[in-house]
Amino acid sequence: QVQLVESGGGSVQAGESLNLSCVASKDTFSRYCLAWFRQAPGEERERVASITTNGRTWYVADSVRGRFTISRDNAKATLSLQMNSLQPEDTAVYYCAARLPRARLCGLISQNDVEHWGQGTQVTVSS
Repeated sequence: QVQLVESGGGSVQAGESLNLSCVASKDTFSRYCLAWFRQAPGEERERVASITTNGRTWYVADSVRGRFTISRDNAKATLSLQMNSLQPEDTAVYYCAARLPRARLCGLISQNDVEHWGQGTQVTVSS
C-alpha cells in the first residue's frame, strides 16, 4: 500500500502562489504515474495535472495551463504542484493520486483509474 501525504495548502489572495507537495511512503515511488486532482464544494473531482514515471512528460488542464506546473523528484519520492497567479476558482481540496502504468504507459489518469489517494489539502483563494 502506497501512502501519499500532501502538504502546502493554505489561504491566499488572488494572484499569489502556493507550492503543494506530496510525499510517498514507498521506495517504489518511481514506478507510479502520478497526478493532482481537485474538488471544489458541490463539484466533481477533476484532474489538474499528471506526470509520467520518469517526469519527462506531463499534462496540465486547460484551466490551469500557464499557471500551474507539475514535477516530481523520484530520489525524494516527492510530487509537487507549483501554483502561480491563483484565482478564486482554484479554491478546492487538492489530492495527490497514483497508479501503476498500463502497458508501460501512463496516459491521462482518470479518477476511476487511481489506485492510491492522498488525504487532500485545502487551497482557498480570496479575491
